[in-house]
Amino acid sequence: MSPIEPSYFHVHLVSDSTGETLTTIAKAAAVQYADKRAIEHVHALVRSERQLTRVLQDIEQSPGIVLYTMVNQELASALNEYCKSLNLPAVAVLDPVTKVFGNYLGVPQQGRVGAQHVLDAEYFRRIDALTFSMAHDDGVLPERLSDADIIVLGISRTSKTPTSIYLANRGYKTANVPLVPEIPLDIRLEQPTSAFIVGLVASAERISQIRRNRVLSLADKDLSTYVDKARIAEEITWTRKLCARNDWPVIDVTRRSIEETAAGILQLYMEQRPLDVVSGAQGQYGKE
Repeated sequence: MSPIEPSYFHVHLVSDSTGETLTTIAKAAAVQYADKRAIEHVHALVRSERQLTRVLQDIEQSPGIVLYTMVNQELASALNEYCKSLNLPAVAVLDPVTKVFGNYLGVPQQGRVGAQHVLDAEYFRRIDALTFSMAHDDGVLPERLSDADIIVLGISRTSKTPTSIYLANRGYKTANVPLVPEIPLDIRLEQPTSAFIVGLVASAERISQIRRNRVLSLADKDLSTYVDKARIAEEITWTRKLCARNDWPVIDVTRRSIEETAAGILQLYMEQRPLDVVSGAQGQYGKE
């Protein structure tokens, strides 16, 4: 009888910084193997031999794939050699990218640990955007709409708030407004503004499902209209007509993750902004 293969595998993420880059890459790869569950071991801020020794012990106890980003070449070599001795794959995930940068730019890598987290102007711009978006959630609009980069509209349960926070984390001041057919829209929204306005919709079935879960979590049994698919379909139609009348683009978020919705919004934002405004507002890397 052949042994039963485990339904999980270990992934060790070793970084001399926060490990965010590795976490993102590992998740992007792991989702391609849905029948296997990845058990992540995040080893952040590994900058000394003593710290690395503890990491190596953990790797030996729970062998698996090793991904790492380490500026210190001695530590990186020690990690790589140890993994070889255990016959485990170890990948320096940023090496191919930094080599391309170095070859193209013709200058050596500076080897700065955690340089992407420097408290520069871009960092504080993101904090400012997050503060703005949290203060202008759920219909709380700024006095001047043009103070916002993006305004997201949508009926209940179209992921307005998480999308706004994600956009804010990218450096865009984002406000969001719930749409209710019976409640008049703020008249300022239909007046000229430099803020980019976009509507979000989803299928009636999807919204009904999310709303139903919300109602159950609140133990509220008196909101049958709120979850009625026919009623939701009317709300969606009303939203589309409102957006069409004002020439606002609409994104269907039914099968989109928050990240995909935000990417779609930013693509439209860039297409509709004048080039000089976009380059001036977004900085050197388009708020990446």
